[in-house]
Amino acid sequence: MSKPLQISAETAVKLSKQLGVPIEHLMHMPKHILLQKLAELAKQEGPSTDESGNS
Repeated sequence: MSKPLQISAETAVKLSKQLGVPIEHLMHMPKHILLQKLAELAKQEGPSTDESGNS
């Protein structure tokens, strides 16, 4: 059994909202799956953040 993720409570709340996953599921999610979900989220948000950074 894997240990809970070593992240702060504030980070856990932000990630659970952004990923649409309950905090309890997030804390026990395998690291590789969490990283995959974060990469997908970054791809979705990528173009909008690039445009604002160029102005």
